[in-house]
Amino acid sequence: MLPPIQTLKTKARAALAVLLVTLVPLATPAVAADNVTVFAAASLKNALDAVNDAWQQKTGHAVTASYAASSALAKQIEAGAPADIFISADLAWMDDVAGKKLIREDSRSTLLGNRLVLIAPAADAKPVDIRQGFDLKARLAGGKLAMGAVEAVPAGKYGKAALESLGVWSSVEKDVAGAENVRAALLLVSKGEAPLGIVYETDAAADPSVKIVGTFPETSHPPIVYPVAILSESTHPDATAYLDFVRSPTAKKLFEAEGFTVLAK
Repeated sequence: MLPPIQTLKTKARAALAVLLVTLVPLATPAVAADNVTVFAAASLKNALDAVNDAWQQKTGHAVTASYAASSALAKQIEAGAPADIFISADLAWMDDVAGKKLIREDSRSTLLGNRLVLIAPAADAKPVDIRQGFDLKARLAGGKLAMGAVEAVPAGKYGKAALESLGVWSSVEKDVAGAENVRAALLLVSKGEAPLGIVYETDAAADPSVKIVGTFPETSHPPIVYPVAILSESTHPDATAYLDFVRSPTAKKLFEAEGFTVLAK
């Protein structure tokens, strides 16, 4: 006995639906592929989010921002990750990418400066006199010193350089809790999992749960600078305009509001 015509129609519709799902990809946000994509150091998040909002208000175009340690972003770029702009938290990782011919050299400039500070949970923010030979070990009182991984993360490299310059690195080296980026180090202190941490001044300002208890002398570490460049593989028509905006007076005010020193002319 043949099945009823209505049943055949129902089965036909179901089969067609399955075929359409197979052949037609699920919809993705239309703007995502059209956005300028920026790979930026984790410490830039608050400030660059504000800059990107201002860019969208001005142009009507959104920005896709990916924040991580500069080392991780550089390695992603070198592995072929698609992006248009790279903003590093130190010169070394930008130089590494540039050495592989992955940036447009004529677009590169030094965008921002920052300062290195020692932080503690806000509830236990006793000042620390940061000077040659200061007793950081005693101040830790058996706890951990949170900082970016010293082998790769710029904030960690700056922190180690400062502690070595001040003659205290060897006393606290085994107490270091290395984090994947500077914001992760900030979080360890903010949650009370570490009594002290070394971060940028702008990171400390972004979290009311921590307080700055000391500032490292600028002579104790290499200058903290943020270079920016367009990536060689970028074909986005707005890449140059976005870079110009990041270096504009509008962006300058937003960066300065977060505590950065603007170096770009």
